[in-house]
Amino acid sequence: MEMKLFESKSVSASEIFHVGRTYSTPFLNFRHILGVKFSTQFCACKGIFLKATCASTSDNTYLPEKATIGQGKLSIEPLSYRINGTNGTSSILFSSDKRVLHAFDDEYGGVIVDPERLPANPYAFVSILHASLSHWKKMGKKGVWLKLPVERSELVPIAVKEGFQYHHAERGYLMLTYWIPEGPCMLPDNASHQVGVGGFVINEKNEVLVVQEKHCAPSFVGLWKIPTGFVLESEEIFSGAIREVKEETGIDTEFVEVIAFRHAHNVAFQKSDLFFICMLRPLSTQIIVDDLEIQAAKWMPLVEFVEQPLIQEDSMFKKIIDICIARLGKCYCGLSAHKLVSKFDGKLSSLYYNVVEGQDFNCSAS
Repeated sequence: MEMKLFESKSVSASEIFHVGRTYSTPFLNFRHILGVKFSTQFCACKGIFLKATCASTSDNTYLPEKATIGQGKLSIEPLSYRINGTNGTSSILFSSDKRVLHAFDDEYGGVIVDPERLPANPYAFVSILHASLSHWKKMGKKGVWLKLPVERSELVPIAVKEGFQYHHAERGYLMLTYWIPEGPCMLPDNASHQVGVGGFVINEKNEVLVVQEKHCAPSFVGLWKIPTGFVLESEEIFSGAIREVKEETGIDTEFVEVIAFRHAHNVAFQKSDLFFICMLRPLSTQIIVDDLEIQAAKWMPLVEFVEQPLIQEDSMFKKIIDICIARLGKCYCGLSAHKLVSKFDGKLSSLYYNVVEGQDFNCSAS
């Protein structure tokens, strides 16, 4: 009686990788236990330990109950075979993910690999990644997004060798991409801008909240400037300005308007920069300096602030201050934030604009 537990297509040398020597086996021990003669046609494997169990039926048919290969989980699929010339059923063993990475479709015809379900073994990742790309190509997929957590950094060179390219990195992960179709890649590039904010805070005494930074270029030593910083991920522009003022000076404020914004290029690591100047109304007066970033902070008369040589000599700084003064004199109208929902994404977002009619008139001094 002869039974083929493994067909030649069920497991191949390119699909199973492990550290060890290459060998072939007809499962002699397994055969002796069952008293069944197995075909010797089986693929070469690298150091893989295989284990299977079978159950017999009343007609001496042996049916696989469970099978494992190394540490991988396998599933069973029916396959016809012959025992002593009688038709029956046997089993093909294959990976439960059918040798394709777990992924889900994006809305642009591509796939996003699930970073939580990556193969534990880098050797397995080599073959599964290659098979996945072939599968996705047959399925007509376009872009592939592969997010590798920092704890899986050993997979990075494997992906790069397969043709993936760096897209962007954060503290906890590296994002790589692969464009399947022929022709230029249509995946969007990494973010091109960083976003900064400055808080122009002026009190009823016509005093401006200013700071001197601990770490600055030599030419800026001694300069009194408005509190500034970067907007955090998923943070509103005006919320970032309020937060930065609070962190650096301890002053609580509320947002009034975006007075102006500056757009510059090649600022940091070839990235462009958007800098929003926000007018804020103070809600407290006691200054508490952030010792890590700020050398000193104080309320400074507006006239004294404007007369600083560095501000007078810099056309950008001077123009910003001129705009702020014009806003205080009701000669200029900034942009206030309005919460709106768009049908394009169904999300609540902020639209910045000015209204010059009715009760929404936002240019009155307060």
